Amino acid sequence: MPAVAFRFRRRDHNVFTNATSLLICGLLAGVVLAAAAFPAAALSGLSVKAGDKAFAALPSQLNAFSSPQITRVYASDNKTQIAVMYDEFRSDVPLSQISVNVQNAIVAAEDRDFYHNNGVDIKGTIRAFVNNSNGGDKQGASTLTMQYVRMALTYSATDPQEVVAATEDTPKRKITEMKYAMQVEKEMTKQQILEKYLNIAPFGNRAYGIYAASEIYFGKNPKDLDVAQAALLAGMVKAPTSFNPTTSTGYPQAVARRKYVLDGMVTTGAITPAQEQAALKEPIPRRVKTVGNGCVSVDKNEWGFFCDYFDRWWLSQQAFGATTYDREQRLIDGGYRIVTTMDVKATEAAHKRITQQIGNNNKDALMLAAVEPGTGAVLALAANRSYKLDDSKNHLSSDPVKREHGVKGTYPNTTNPIISGGGDVDGYQAGSTFKLFTMVAALKAGIPLTKTIDAQVQAKTHYIVEPGSPAACAGTSFYCPGNAGESEAGTYNMWGAFGHSVNTYFVPLEEEVGAQNVVKTAQDMGIQFRASNDAKLAEPGNAEQWGAFTLGVSESTPLDLANAYATLAGDGKYCTPTPVREIVDRNNQKIDVGSPNCKQVFSPDVARMALDAARCPVGDSAQLGTCGGSGTAPQAHGIVDHPVFGKTGTTDSEKTAALILGTSSIVVGGYLADTDWPQTNQHMSHNVVNPAVWNTVADYMKGKPSVQFKTPGER
Repeated sequence: MPAVAFRFRRRDHNVFTNATSLLICGLLAGVVLAAAAFPAAALSGLSVKAGDKAFAALPSQLNAFSSPQITRVYASDNKTQIAVMYDEFRSDVPLSQISVNVQNAIVAAEDRDFYHNNGVDIKGTIRAFVNNSNGGDKQGASTLTMQYVRMALTYSATDPQEVVAATEDTPKRKITEMKYAMQVEKEMTKQQILEKYLNIAPFGNRAYGIYAASEIYFGKNPKDLDVAQAALLAGMVKAPTSFNPTTSTGYPQAVARRKYVLDGMVTTGAITPAQEQAALKEPIPRRVKTVGNGCVSVDKNEWGFFCDYFDRWWLSQQAFGATTYDREQRLIDGGYRIVTTMDVKATEAAHKRITQQIGNNNKDALMLAAVEPGTGAVLALAANRSYKLDDSKNHLSSDPVKREHGVKGTYPNTTNPIISGGGDVDGYQAGSTFKLFTMVAALKAGIPLTKTIDAQVQAKTHYIVEPGSPAACAGTSFYCPGNAGESEAGTYNMWGAFGHSVNTYFVPLEEEVGAQNVVKTAQDMGIQFRASNDAKLAEPGNAEQWGAFTLGVSESTPLDLANAYATLAGDGKYCTPTPVREIVDRNNQKIDVGSPNCKQVFSPDVARMALDAARCPVGDSAQLGTCGGSGTAPQAHGIVDHPVFGKTGTTDSEKTAALILGTSSIVVGGYLADTDWPQTNQHMSHNVVNPAVWNTVADYMKGKPSVQFKTPGER
């Protein structure tokens, strides 16, 4: 009969009328032994006399378990799927979302007496024992409930031996299954058993459970499968490899197996003979859908670097397990729904603007990172690279030493975290963008924006450097930096000095404030010292002599620096970068990991004063003073057409070019660098990085209201 014709209820728990299930199953051992000279040892010590006691001693309660589930990762809009991650491609669905055709087909294929038995086929089991012990073709006699028990025991196993015990072809395993099956039938309705079975069964081609099978073979939801499709899938469960229609040997067997299932559906009354004939005419798929797994299979390659950042973030969270292995297993098995912070619009804009400036085959990497002030939400990560594992077509490294040894570079394909840092990526020098940390440290110390310094062509300091260093004053061991050009010499306050990026203003200011305090301010704002040399210099005992720190000689990443500048727009509140807005587990429970983690690292007034001066480099007007001329990226304000702040950065010999640009809603950090050889002898141009940054900000801000930055004391 069709499944729809049954009214599901809890079963009558007697195996036979007026007999307890325990007694009958105890006698079964004796019946089997007496039936065909079946050796007593085969039942691992069960004898006719002691059969009922031994059976009663077998376990019957299945351990609680959760089968591996797909984790889905979404963009911040909660609808754009970025990636799926899984160990087994499976996603449980309720029976109400599974076509009745599937329900009928699986019963016809595996257990046509399913709705009438109590989880055990006594006659079939005895017949199988007799046949198998006499060397006949193997017979199973497993009911659908017993099959579910076998799969459940496998998934609940805690060690390999338990897996073997759950699947080994022995009489003891069969009788154990029977005991479990009887208990399952007491605790669950037929409807519940069928639902669990369909969600746990393997269907081949990496499809586990009916949802995955429907998706892979037919690109459908389980509720939409027709009779022919249901019969094909139901027929595969018995032997997914043998009945695999995508192989030359499996296809004819799949055809025959589908016919067998359809015949069974007619026999059980689920379909009519006419429906069977119509179903037999439907083609069977010879190819299946390939379902991507992980960040290398994102729907759009431009999402890859953000996905990778999320993945690395997850693996760093102790809340998901004590070890990296444990955390990874939670991610690929846990069935989470994760809404990330990735803004589709911001990511598309960044990728588009990068592509307009530079191609993927260029050895120089143009990298953009976008963050949201006040939350630490990472909105976008993009670069002129394809996020791919395959480096077979990559060019040789631009690093001369590596190139000489035939080492390939990271272009055009890479999965290295070049934008966010980590792994082997320490970062790149960001030049004068680091002057922000000296300005903030000075403001924290009570030094006002109006502080004037007579910035000479060369600043004579008391920082010690190597004798004979080009950075030393002639004939001394003291650090004496100069400016980009002699014309920059003059008397400046902080607005003018920051806007014109005057080295000989900020190095003396750092000396006055104390280099240790400047380094500490940078750390408070999220700058990480990944390179071992930088980390050593940043130590308390060494930082006081780091006179060049304010000029950006430390390695950093676009993400680190964008988030540091976002601290200004966040009113002095530093927020740890996060790729996550919401995590919901398979039980629809929210997990409080990845929520904004912010702390006040300096006062709102300090932040507002620093931000006011930071408007000068990017063509905006200060509210608290006067910029004193155009800045180093004066076009930014006009292009974005919103209040903006930021800073350009150039290293010695222009090995790196950087621009940080922000509004009250977004801060974008852009670097142009050679990721394979950060100490390149080539020159990086602001004409490449600047337009990509300001156009990305402009794209994101289009249509948004203009929000003026607050001044000190303003609520």
